[in-house]
Amino acid sequence: MSSDADAGSDTLVKVGPAEEFEDGDHEIVEVGRAEVGVIRADGEFYALRNQCPHDGGPVCTGPVHRELVGEFQGTGKRVSQEYGDESIVSCPWHGWSFELETGKHIGDDRIRVPTYEVVVEDGVVYVDGGD
Repeated sequence: MSSDADAGSDTLVKVGPAEEFEDGDHEIVEVGRAEVGVIRADGEFYALRNQCPHDGGPVCTGPVHRELVGEFQGTGKRVSQEYGDESIVSCPWHGWSFELETGKHIGDDRIRVPTYEVVVEDGVVYVDGGD
C-alpha cells in the first residue's frame, strides 16, 4: 500500500512516475535478487513478488480485477455471487489469484506471495526492498 517516506533511503528501488500508472497497470522491477511487480488498483499501489507459488508464473503480469465471492444458499439453490470490494491479481499461467494487499491466495490463506512496501514521494513510486 502507498505511503510517504524518505526517497533517499538505500533500500528504495525507483519504479517510475505515479502519474504514468492507471488502475490495473503494472511495472516489474528488480529488488535485490527478487523480481517484484508494482500494481496500481483503486488508486493505490501494491508490490508483490512476481513469482506464483504454484508453478513459478509471472503472477504480477496477470489481470487485476475485483474478487468474485459466493455464498452457499442451501441444497438445490444457486450460489449467491457478487464482486467484493478487494482487488486481486490472477496469475496468467493457471489462474491462481492473490489479494493485492496481503499476497494471500484467495482460496487458501496458507499460500502467499511475498509483499513489499510501496512509497510514493514527490510523484515518484518506489518499492522498499527492506534490509
